[in-house]
Amino acid sequence: MAGHVKKQLKDAVKVIGSGSLLFASYLTAVGDERFYANQLMPLLQRMVGAETAHVLAVKMIGLGLVPLNRYQDPASLEVNVLGLKFRNPIGIAAGFDKHGEAVDGLYKVGFGFVEVGTVTPKPQEGNPKPRVFRLTPDQAIINRYGFNSCGLAEAKQRLGARRDSQQEHREAGLPLGINLGKNKLSQDAGADYSEGVRVLGPLADYLVVNVSSPNTPGLRDLQGKAELRQLLHTVLKERDALKGERKLPVLVKIAPDLTSQDKRDIADVVTELGVDGLMVSNTTVSRPETLQHSNKSEVGGLSGQPLKDLSTSTVREMYNLTKGKVLIVGIGGVASGQDAMDKIRAGASLVQLYTALTYQGPPVVTKIKRELEQLLKEQGFSGVSEAVGADHRGADK
Repeated sequence: MAGHVKKQLKDAVKVIGSGSLLFASYLTAVGDERFYANQLMPLLQRMVGAETAHVLAVKMIGLGLVPLNRYQDPASLEVNVLGLKFRNPIGIAAGFDKHGEAVDGLYKVGFGFVEVGTVTPKPQEGNPKPRVFRLTPDQAIINRYGFNSCGLAEAKQRLGARRDSQQEHREAGLPLGINLGKNKLSQDAGADYSEGVRVLGPLADYLVVNVSSPNTPGLRDLQGKAELRQLLHTVLKERDALKGERKLPVLVKIAPDLTSQDKRDIADVVTELGVDGLMVSNTTVSRPETLQHSNKSEVGGLSGQPLKDLSTSTVREMYNLTKGKVLIVGIGGVASGQDAMDKIRAGASLVQLYTALTYQGPPVVTKIKRELEQLLKEQGFSGVSEAVGADHRGADK
């Protein structure tokens, strides 16, 4: 009798265990937002180191293994800027898909645009490991990757293989950006960025000149007025030499740790040279006193929630300094529709995220879009474009 009861208990445990596994599998497949944010992602983070998790995520998404996404982007989320249609304003920031391995999977997740890179001319390993650190209670990451890159030739081969499908994506409102950098040991930044424009420009819908990573020695010095003017003059000349039906937009990615004078200088240079846009902002080298995790003392760029207010205020300032005439992409701490809306109202026409994806998983993209759609309605805006820079107009909206 006791043996029979024991067997029944074992069978029951098996059934419950199988049922739980099936239910968890179902929640994973359908992309249940709470399940990802509260159970699955924290579990994965306990099991796998930060960089390994990053590599695995790129591989999985590259294989198209992403949750089911039934959300249809409404007309209110469409943005038309840079001569391009964006089905929605939520993009994946550079640094996630560094080598262009997961572009199609990222569109499947629901991003309105994908930015790959940073790509350097020659392949380079980047900084020694460990170089990525989670600050879980702070919903933040510190990285000091140092432009680990497959190099232009490999990126060209990989992205070139999907050139035709990217043309279809672009026409459907899903552009591709390519973020360019310089090699660590290069003595000629202008030559490095020019080579990037020449090699990858024909495969991009827009290009980004990244002069703001804190993990490449001397790179941020290129944000100085004279250096930036010279570099961008060289890059734009190379861009103008590209053959194509349309002039390829060039944007500059800046740091959030700039002085007021630096910001004025950057605004002057991009306005004077006719640069198409600003990516605001990269990671910060500052460390807010609110940080709780012991990893806060690690060297590198801080991203995620602690960067949010700093990047939003930089968006606001650059919008003011450029009189709203230069397109801004807001980046830093976007994890909700409200976060996206704050950056849009401050002056961003598009936004990007990365750290939120590592903490909340792919369903965060649909969550942000759904919340943003609702906020636009509640605040009386017919679409994203109408809300851009609303805070500067003194409107009640």
